[in-house]
Amino acid sequence: MKKSILSIIVFAIAMVFSTNAVAQKFSSLDKSPLDIAAYPSSYRVSEKVIKVIYSRPQLKGRTVSSLAKNGKVWRTGANEATEVVFYKDVTFGDKPVKAGTYTLFTIPGEQEWTVILSTAKNVWGSYMYNEKEDVVRVTGKVSKTKETLEAFSIVFDGEEDAFNMHLGWGTTVVSVPVKG
Repeated sequence: MKKSILSIIVFAIAMVFSTNAVAQKFSSLDKSPLDIAAYPSSYRVSEKVIKVIYSRPQLKGRTVSSLAKNGKVWRTGANEATEVVFYKDVTFGDKPVKAGTYTLFTIPGEQEWTVILSTAKNVWGSYMYNEKEDVVRVTGKVSKTKETLEAFSIVFDGEEDAFNMHLGWGTTVVSVPVKG
């Protein structure tokens, strides 16, 4: 009996120490969570034209213009600069773009935004933005919505190979036509 109680105690102590030895510390949810937008949007369509990987900053009582300043290059999201993958050659705005992976930057403005595709890779924010790495710059049309978007969002709409990429935040929506 003494031997079995001693075995149980030794086993319990071993479990306590082994649990602590392999316990992992997982980080909490990011304040600006990562998201993906694609066209076609349906998950059932495997042949995408475009996929955008971006982080979604929240307004939290702030204004879009205080976070994405007019006339200044913005990473177009939060954390790492937004990544755009074209799976085939497209016309982005009015400019031809080859299939490939690009970084998306924007320069906000009151009436229009400059939307930039860059060859920069693995970029945090827009701190190291270099205009020499631009592939194209196009004009994004600005419109306003009645409802406020708390989280920065990217969506697509359209039909077949003619669609629009919409960047929305607050009451601002920036639209760029894409033909694939």
